Amino acid sequence: MSLRAIITDIEGTTSSIDFVHKVLFPYSRAALPGFVNERREDPEVRRWLQQVADEVGCGVDDPQVVDTLLHWIDIDRKHTALKALQGLIWESGYVQGEFRAHVYPDVPDVLRAWRDAGLRLYVYSSGSVAAQKLFFGHSEAGDLLPLFDGHFDTTVGGKREAESYRRILEAIGLPGGEVLFLSDVVAELDAAREAGLHTLLLERGEPVADRNGHPAVRDFHGITLPA
Repeated sequence: MSLRAIITDIEGTTSSIDFVHKVLFPYSRAALPGFVNERREDPEVRRWLQQVADEVGCGVDDPQVVDTLLHWIDIDRKHTALKALQGLIWESGYVQGEFRAHVYPDVPDVLRAWRDAGLRLYVYSSGSVAAQKLFFGHSEAGDLLPLFDGHFDTTVGGKREAESYRRILEAIGLPGGEVLFLSDVVAELDAAREAGLHTLLLERGEPVADRNGHPAVRDFHGITLPA
């Protein structure tokens, strides 16, 4: 079967890890206490705060909720509630032009070429769907959002779990043999391969010591799609 869709990660794949860790994370960390104080009664915000409160065993208005979220930012915990709240915070920064999302220079033209060739493009990232849309809608290369057919986050499951990729395949209506997953993390590729997807490792920095059988390229220009 020929390839019909490509699913891509963001950090270390389409975009620099430094942008996320040196720009987005510090921005959300600084803004989070004030954001929670101002918007804690908003139904969407309160939903995520309640999820954190339930997990740590305190009231939704307890200061421990904010302290926990700040700690999760510091340790880069991939928690759905944190990612959702960060997405809401980043929206303000993007809209106000305080930053633009980094994408590697090889990425936009290759994405457009794949799209022009009839491939369906998706994103699967630990960042919330809302954050993904903000990211690609406000990139240094302009608005790349129209290139994508859909977005997935950890609400479908963890990125190192094969079942997550099976859920994505079900959602997009394609078998794994017609889908390629791009990531810089071998454990994520392992899970995707277990679910039947083609896989490709992006080595933007130092070569990975153990690729576990996944083919690897340095950038998007080096990608040869399976027939």
